[in-house]
Amino acid sequence: MTSIDVRDLTKEYGTRRAVDHVTFGVRPGKVTGFLGPNGAGKSTTMRLVLGLDRPTSGTATVGGRPYAALAEPLRHVGALLDAQAAHGSRTGRDHLRALAASNRIPAARADAMLEETGLASVARRRVKTYSLGMRQRLGIAGALLGDPEVILLDEPSNGLDPEGIVWIRELLRRLAAEGRTVLVSSHLMNETASFADHLVVLGRGRLLADTPMRDFIDARVQPHVRVRTTDAGALKAALAGHGHDAVEHEDGHWTVTHARVDEIGALLSAAGVPILELASTEGTLEQAYFDLTAAETEFTAPHQEP
Repeated sequence: MTSIDVRDLTKEYGTRRAVDHVTFGVRPGKVTGFLGPNGAGKSTTMRLVLGLDRPTSGTATVGGRPYAALAEPLRHVGALLDAQAAHGSRTGRDHLRALAASNRIPAARADAMLEETGLASVARRRVKTYSLGMRQRLGIAGALLGDPEVILLDEPSNGLDPEGIVWIRELLRRLAAEGRTVLVSSHLMNETASFADHLVVLGRGRLLADTPMRDFIDARVQPHVRVRTTDAGALKAALAGHGHDAVEHEDGHWTVTHARVDEIGALLSAAGVPILELASTEGTLEQAYFDLTAAETEFTAPHQEP
């Protein structure tokens, strides 16, 4: 099994502790979303996993070994931390061929990855002419170059157009389905919700959550049911008889909290309550995330009184 294992990891820069005794694991076969406010320690943690920084204490290993101990590491771990890292005077193709040569990867793999990432038509253009979205695609091509079992991507959707966002979403799901270990840092909650199976959340360098995404949401945002009826009295009586409270809103719909739509639908039907609308409103990742991290955000705008 090839996993990322972070154990009691700490990184200090002078008097500032960027990562504070963090422990978590990233397992194969799923996409793990890596979340946290600015300054939470996500990028530092990824750099520690990749051996780009040395920890103050603790360990970060891939498949039980430090990244620095891996021979031909691109064959084991693919990473994108900075889309601007490629040399601007090289062509996209030459950039990938140089990476391939450094890890004894066949040159033909570079062309295959340019096709995979949609860059074949601009492969012979200099990287300095690429848009941010094109540089992101080139960085992802580099991460996949060695057909690695472990992939780490920092904000891979940054700069991508809508078509590119759909593409990266499908790519991440496919990589996980192939049994790879995938860790993706992102600040886009809706996008993370579309591809992540599991979440690791940091705040001010500390671990706040390490849990399946659905469990993370359900633990913090209770679902509710939206109902419309022509007989408010019957609705309230039927719900009260089963221990449910309903709140009426100005537009005429009712909200039943801490309830599931199938349960409410069955009891209203059995009571003969006329139903004009019945819908479930599930909690979102964004709601749950802000509920957890509200006190952990390092940079916030002041609240403006109306």
